[in-house]
Amino acid sequence: MAAIQGQCARPNIRSKAFLRDACFAGARRSTVQRRGSLQVFNASGKALRDRINSVKNTQKITDAMKLVAAAKVRRAQDAVVNGRPFSENLVKVLFGVNQRLRVEDVDSPLVQIRPVKTVLLAVITGDRGLCGGYNNQVIKKAEVRHAELKKLGLDGKIVLIGKKGITYFNRRTNKYDIVGRFELGQAPTTKEAQAIADALYSEFVGLDCDKVELVYTKFVSLISSDPIIQTLLPLTPQGEICDIDGTCVDAADDEIFKLTTKGGSLSMEREKVKTDTSDFDSSLIFEQDPVQIIDALLPLYLNSTLLRALQESLACELAARMNAMSNASDNAKDLKKRLNLKYNRQRQAAITGQIIEICSGSSA
Repeated sequence: MAAIQGQCARPNIRSKAFLRDACFAGARRSTVQRRGSLQVFNASGKALRDRINSVKNTQKITDAMKLVAAAKVRRAQDAVVNGRPFSENLVKVLFGVNQRLRVEDVDSPLVQIRPVKTVLLAVITGDRGLCGGYNNQVIKKAEVRHAELKKLGLDGKIVLIGKKGITYFNRRTNKYDIVGRFELGQAPTTKEAQAIADALYSEFVGLDCDKVELVYTKFVSLISSDPIIQTLLPLTPQGEICDIDGTCVDAADDEIFKLTTKGGSLSMEREKVKTDTSDFDSSLIFEQDPVQIIDALLPLYLNSTLLRALQESLACELAARMNAMSNASDNAKDLKKRLNLKYNRQRQAAITGQIIEICSGSSA
């Protein structure tokens, strides 16, 4: 070590580069570690005041963005509630007609099960950022599922819904086969869901894929959401929703979320909704063949399921943005408190020094 120090004082030409790194590596590390504190706590009084004002303005912006996200979550909640009557009646008719067809096979392209060679992944992400790890979680889930399909020897295609997913996968077109791109928007409508459903329908019916899986985020609470994979096509005649493990849930078993306030803070409640799926009156006569009715209802049910997934993904994105902005506001508040404390200490030290100078001058 003494030899290195001596060479640092008198370096020769051959070892100049090595000695420069050896002599100043420790100084670089300590400089990087102290850089944040030097920028803030060794600043002048005016610089500290400017930084405090900047943090205050940032906190106002994040608070406003949190309130905007909360208002949008309420609108997403209202959209789900307003769509309930149509979904309930659709499920009732679907179950009722199926009770008449217990022994008959439904000849519909949407329920056709065939050997899987190609799987189409419909990936739903957000259109905007500043929502924590919401978009990254969905993208990673899609990438993991695509890798699993490759290991099984299956081909994978991707339909992208949301600007963030489009931006990410557009940079990796050499690895992924992208067959469609759609924007999510701030208020998903039936028209947008219909356009996406038509694209998925054409891929499945045209035999370009044998299975369609939906990758989206299931809303759990304001602080929790889970990226899941749900089998969208082929449908079951009973309208069941199945995950990739084969676990199916009746369409009659649904739940809605409600944004409420408890103890002065926002909270989320989930309400289980059970749709009445009793049999039709035995005297009811179908004007058309029940199989034709089922064939007409299944596309409507596909659109309804896709619209619900879009609405739930949007609610997850907004809830994640609320949390991100809330954390940013808390961090800004903490930083402002520490800066004010440092500024007051610095100002008090300056005043104390001036008083000492005055006392020293008067005694002299």
